[in-house]
Parts: sequence; C-alpha cells; structure tokens
Amino acid sequence: MGASHSAIYRVNAFNTAVASENRIHDDETAKRFGFRGGLVPGVEVYAYMAHLPVARFGATWLERGGMECRFLKPVYDGHVATVTADEEGGRLSLRVESDGELCAKGNAWVRETETNPPSPVISAPITPPLQRPVANETSLATGKTLGIEPVVIEEDMLAQYLSDIREREALYIRRKLVHPGQLLRLANQALLQNVKLGPWIHVGSRVENFAAARLGDRLAFNARVTSNHMHKGHAMVELDAELVANHQSLIAQIWHLAIWRPRQVAEAEASESSRS
Repeated sequence: MGASHSAIYRVNAFNTAVASENRIHDDETAKRFGFRGGLVPGVEVYAYMAHLPVARFGATWLERGGMECRFLKPVYDGHVATVTADEEGGRLSLRVESDGELCAKGNAWVRETETNPPSPVISAPITPPLQRPVANETSLATGKTLGIEPVVIEEDMLAQYLSDIREREALYIRRKLVHPGQLLRLANQALLQNVKLGPWIHVGSRVENFAAARLGDRLAFNARVTSNHMHKGHAMVELDAELVANHQSLIAQIWHLAIWRPRQVAEAEASESSRS
C-alpha cells in the first residue's frame, strides 16, 4: 500500500451481553434511559474496529501495535456497523457508523521498531474480593487496585467469540491467537469482579500491544484506579491496567474509561428518594 489508503469493513452487530449483569445491554432497561434498545458492548465495537488494523498489518499489530478509541453513540443489535480506516503515514484513522450516526472513532498504529516491553508495574496478581462491595466513590477510589480470576481461552471459546462478532479474519484460528476483543473484555471484568454495579457504560480505551496472546495462556489482568470523577452528571472511573500471560509476559497496557453511574441512574435514585 502507498502512503494513503482507505478500507471499509461492514459487520452485522450482535449484542453479546443480553444476559449480562450490566442491564444497559437489556432492551427494557436501556429504553428507560432513552436508548432504542440494549447497547452492543463497547468491547465488541472495539473488536469490529480491530479488524482493519489486523487486515492491514497482520499479527504485527497484535505484537507491537495499538489503538485508542472513544464510543460516542450506541450500536444496536442486528444493525449494520460500518468501519472505515483512512491511512496516512502508516497510521489508521478509524470510524464506526451505524444508522447514519458516528458511533465510535479512534486511531491505530504500529510502532516502527520492536521495543522491550516495560516490566509489569503490579508484580503480584490481584485477587478479586469474595464479597463485592457496592460501586461508589470509596470502592472505586483513586489508587484502588483491581484484579480478576485468571482466564485461559481455549479453541472452543475463541471459535464462539469469532462467530459472535462475525469475524472473518482467519489469522486467529490459523495461528491460535486470542482475539484483541476478548482481551479488552478483561478490563470490564476488572470492574465486574470487584464491585457491584448498576447499569454502566464503557466509554473508551487505549490499548498498547507488546505480544500476541495465545490459546492456552493463563491471562491475568491487574488494574489501578487512576481517577474517579464527575463529568456532565456522570460518575466516571479510569483504569490503568496490565494484561500479563503466564505470570511473566506483558501482553498489553490498557487505559479504560467507563461511566460507572450514569446521570440517568443518579436522577432516578434521587427521584425515588424524594418520594419516600
């Protein structure tokens, strides 16, 4: 390819989280908050976006590439999501559109030279609590560390995931590699396994890859809360995290942003409190 190139990828979006504890993916709950139906998870929209960097750069993107993305509008189950990538100077500018709206945007890149991955900042795996506290300003306070139960992704799990996200790239099965969307899902698990959440929304992520995760790897995800703040009435949490395979190999560094208590939920709780 030359210095400038455009590519398009279309996918029939599928809501993988209808039965999730996060009821923002449930049609009835989402409609109460003004959406047209349950939201397709942001991590799956990221997975749709990841198709084009992998198509362009191959496994190199999984080994020393990255992406930053923000989710602006919902993508709905059964609706076509159109991902476009405009390349300029080796960097991809990404957009996701559905139903005539810009739903997500971001950019992807590959580092020009291989670099030694940084040493993990959190050296020991963090175990989630046996009893999760309710999500609030204390349980998600800045400086809190969050971990997950280690995950091993096998071939059947990969095959099901590729089917769910309608992924047509053969690289993952051929080389027995975990899909990047499956990896970013672990950032959500860092919240779900550590606190009890009401309806909540993934807003954006930045992922810097250092190695491809392989089927059978024991994956640990260690995160630190770097901010818990209000923005336009939404309670927001930011995580800085590391994804490590087999206790030693740094797979990716991830920044993750979520609305842990949407403004609509806070308003509903205040209304109920005033009536009681």
